[in-house]
Amino acid sequence: MRLPNKVAIITGGARGIGQAIAELFAKEGASVAIWDVLDEGEETAANIRALGGKAKFMKVSVTDLDAVTNGMKAVAEEFGKIDILINNAGITRDRTLLKMSNEEWDQVININLTGVFYCTRAVVPYMKEQGYGRIVTAASNVGIRGNYGQTNYVATKAGIIGMTKTWALELGKFGITANCIAPGYTQTPMTELIPKEIAEQAVKHIPVRKIAEPIDIAYGYLYLASDEASFVSGICLPIDGGTSR
Repeated sequence: MRLPNKVAIITGGARGIGQAIAELFAKEGASVAIWDVLDEGEETAANIRALGGKAKFMKVSVTDLDAVTNGMKAVAEEFGKIDILINNAGITRDRTLLKMSNEEWDQVININLTGVFYCTRAVVPYMKEQGYGRIVTAASNVGIRGNYGQTNYVATKAGIIGMTKTWALELGKFGITANCIAPGYTQTPMTELIPKEIAEQAVKHIPVRKIAEPIDIAYGYLYLASDEASFVSGICLPIDGGTSR
């Protein structure tokens, strides 16, 4: 096992990549707290427990500062510590620049960027006290290269890359590493909304000629959350089949 006796919080852990991370971490020995606004998170937690893992679902919105603060306290009290934070919660509200509404901009910024800030700021005191922590955040390869019709989403993912590098500088002296993952096209409930013809075209531009499965991304999170990555901090790891080059 690569995460024995570790305690991990996974935001957006009810389905998709977050679900794959939660299931993999539990399999590798971690106790996982699944945070989501979707009730499907309870099913994910129950499935993990049925396989002998340790999992708890908590209905937490990352944009609710009080819920985040209280949630961190509850996890620390129940499990005794918090070793790992996976900032995975995120949404899209795609629209070209001139058609994008203020509401669509605000929704994505609040969840994808401000929510990450809230969760990370709230967890660091626990990690600092124990002299150990792993923070891994969901960026995206579009945060590196941009993407048509995603001004809001790209802004958040580029911001996450910058915040990650800053946190690596600030938190390393406390035994805390900060990294991010930049997934490419991955088969999730979010990408299922993409029209089939557009999806088929996208695959042609992926060098490995396939769409990632959530587990492909989860293995990257596992490495960066493990003790094997103790000397890795401040990086953005693309997992996109060779698209970011």
